Amino acid sequence: MSNPLDALDRSIAELRRAIRDASTAGDSDRVGELRAQLRRTERAWDAFVDADETTTPSAVPDPPTATEVRAITLPAREHVQRALVLLQTPAAPKLIVDVHDALFPGDLTASKLSSLRRDEERSYRSAPGARPYYLCPALDHDRLVPARALLTISTWPIEQRIIGPLSPRVNFLTGAIRLAEAIRSIRATGSEPTSAAMRLLWRFATNIPGAMPPEASLVVRDVGQVIDAARDELQVHSDADRATRTTSARRARKQLTEDQRLFGAPTRQMLKHVNS
Repeated sequence: MSNPLDALDRSIAELRRAIRDASTAGDSDRVGELRAQLRRTERAWDAFVDADETTTPSAVPDPPTATEVRAITLPAREHVQRALVLLQTPAAPKLIVDVHDALFPGDLTASKLSSLRRDEERSYRSAPGARPYYLCPALDHDRLVPARALLTISTWPIEQRIIGPLSPRVNFLTGAIRLAEAIRSIRATGSEPTSAAMRLLWRFATNIPGAMPPEASLVVRDVGQVIDAARDELQVHSDADRATRTTSARRARKQLTEDQRLFGAPTRQMLKHVNS
């Protein structure tokens, strides 16, 4: 048997195990996704066999690598976690998907994130601490309730998971720096970032004063210029934003239970604290 067929056999076996695990866990969405990938891989296997018979291997698609198979079989929560770890800030689903598409293998769509937060909370409440981390909402600095459509990681300090008045801009600038640094690291290895990564950096850069050259440009020519410009503006806002988050975090530790510090307080409860 040829090496490509060996690789496809391993891929098929891994996908079947992943389907079985997802089925046992009751994750029907993941089962459907994995089955579709299994069908594609099996068709590639058939194509290789046909190619051996007809001696036209140039018509055969490349088999998925082991890294690609592992990325495919990862659950959506792990794709999200990787994007958040890179950003180090609370982020909306669209940004999470964009960062993942720009820098990581595997499929992640916004639809997969729609129920993820509720699933994570249910998992936590059924078995607190069973997972090494949970995806949880950012918390509003004032009422300590879940902030709308922003995800964080439970292992982050609560100060990092709170959203104050200046936090959206601070997080935007921080995300720009982190993305630009990731692109610079890719280039340091002798590789080139994907076009999706450069488009995403351009979207950041066009909203940061001084990050782009004076003349109109559709590409980022100097990654270091983006980092420097973002850091310059970040210095203007970071101290005030940090003070707000620190004050709110102190109040959260005093007023909220452990699970509420992760998933937010009920609105009714925090209104009582505000009015008392």
